[in-house]
Amino acid sequence: QEQVVESGGGFVEAGGSLRLSCLASPRSLSIADMAWSRQAPGKEREFVDRINWISGSTNYADDVKGRFTISKDNAKNTVFLDMKSLKPEGTAIYYCNAKPLVGRGIWGQGTQVTVSS
Repeated sequence: QEQVVESGGGFVEAGGSLRLSCLASPRSLSIADMAWSRQAPGKEREFVDRINWISGSTNYADDVKGRFTISKDNAKNTVFLDMKSLKPEGTAIYYCNAKPLVGRGIWGQGTQVTVSS
């Protein structure tokens, strides 16, 4: 069964750092790209960043440029989100999406990130 599992969320003070991980399975899954989105309380889900699985090219939302870094480990079907200089408005559930070469993207259940002011 195809699935995506996020981990690494938690509680951090404003200005702090946190690393999220996302594992896509099965290992044989042919991935086109993986992306992070987030949904803050009372708001719609919004795009954070994306990485192309083959080229490694990345895209970032303006709000996180220079503070967030997306990276990948192809051998482990894992994508990482390194977040620094976190702001209270970054409090949200962070979701990972794996887009296969064929078919719809696969969403994880999300991981909670809470940034205190």
